[in-house]
Formats: sequence, C-alpha cells, structure tokens
Amino acid sequence: MVAASKTRKAQQRMNISMPYATKIRKVMGHVANSHTEYKHSFLLPRKEISNVGYIVVATDRGLCGGLNINLFRFLLKEIQEWRKKEVAVHLCLFGSKAVSYFKCFDVEILARAQGFGDHPQVSDLIGGVRVMLGAYEQRQVDRLFIAHNEFVNKMIQKPRILQLLPLEVAEDTSKKRCWDYIYEPDPKKLLDTLIVRYLETQVYQSVVDNLACEQAARMFAMKNATESAEEFIVKLRLMYNKTRQAAITREIAEITGGAESV
Repeated sequence: MVAASKTRKAQQRMNISMPYATKIRKVMGHVANSHTEYKHSFLLPRKEISNVGYIVVATDRGLCGGLNINLFRFLLKEIQEWRKKEVAVHLCLFGSKAVSYFKCFDVEILARAQGFGDHPQVSDLIGGVRVMLGAYEQRQVDRLFIAHNEFVNKMIQKPRILQLLPLEVAEDTSKKRCWDYIYEPDPKKLLDTLIVRYLETQVYQSVVDNLACEQAARMFAMKNATESAEEFIVKLRLMYNKTRQAAITREIAEITGGAESV
C-alpha cells in the first residue's frame, strides 16, 4: 500500500518534468542540425573510440524485485562488447545498489552519489554529471551514455541505454531546408550553457523515471511476497493440524489400550 501511494507520486513527478525534457531535447535537435558558425565540442562526433563512459542510475534500497539486476546485466553485455573492441569503460554511479554492485568489477568509477530519497533534486546530480562532462572534454571519455530503467506502465519496466554525447539527433526530413535560431548575445555563450542544462535535464529525467520504476516494482514485489507468505501459512497450518490430529489419535489409542489391559 505504501509503494502504491509512492508510485502515484513518482509518476506525477515524472510527468511534470517530461514536457520540459521533451522540449529541450527538440531544441537541441534543431541546434545540432543547424549551421551556426560555432560548433560545441559536445556536438562533434569522434572517429576513434578508445574510452566510453556510462552514467548508471539504480535504486538506493532493495525489495524491488529484479529491477536493478536486470539493468546491471543489460549493461554488462554492452561492457563486454566494448572490451572485445579493447575499449575502456568508465562509470558514474547513482544509487547505493549500483555502487555496491560495480565496486567488485574491474571498471574505473569516476564519480558516485547515493541517498537521493523519494524527492531527488537536480543539485544532487550536478556533481557526478559535471565529472563525466569534464572527462569528455578532456578526451578521457569519447562517448557518454546513461543507463536506467524506463517506466512503461506499472507492470512493465525496461532497462534502457541512451547516448548523451556526442549529441545524436535524427535529421528532420519533413523540412526541405535547414534553419537556425537567432542567438542573443552570441551562439558560444548561449550554447555552452544550454547544452550543459540539456544534459543535466536528461539525467534528472532518467532519475525520476527510474524512481517511478522502483516504486512500481516494489509494489508488485511486496504483493508477490505477501501472496507467497499467505500460501506458506496455509501449508504450515495444514501441517500443524495433521500433526496435532495424529498426536490426539495416538493419545486416544494409548488410553484405550491401557484401559483394556486393566
């Protein structure tokens, strides 16, 4: 019941932030396809990939079924594919479950944060995000991804990996010609701020999305645990009644046998 109540609140928080995240993603798509004289380094693809980075969003608490382990296994498959290509992997971990899981693996952890609670704030994420952006600018990381659980509905939560850098956007084929914004005061100052804000928004949206997944998964995990416990109680009660009946029958038999011998 507690998880069901928290699921509704987490969905509301996710839905509130969704329009802003969608709009800023659309704006960044237009910027990436534009022909402005200034091109931010986050928009330029790199031909040689020798290092990749992942921001992993997990939960701080357990009792949510296979939500975390499914995400970790999904991510490990990608890490193995990169290692086959001799590409190093660097991680930024959000959530105590991710920290405790990946500290046993041979991967470099650049940043970690945990203890967000039921009301995560953008300020709680900025530190880890800035570390990964700095690693990308210094070419310590050539591609940056984010791994989190996507909330489909209360029954379905899917692990998802999304590329953050370099910014990937599909060409808009509906427009016959490319267009651009009018920048004030200048493209460099505006884009330097806008792109960082965009990335922080995408990470925050992934965190609140994962939080809704956590509460929904916990609701059904607790429901299944309750049903299993009730079935177990029924079996134990039946076993107890059979054992008690057998003991009563044995005592009656002993009393009857004693009376006949007398």
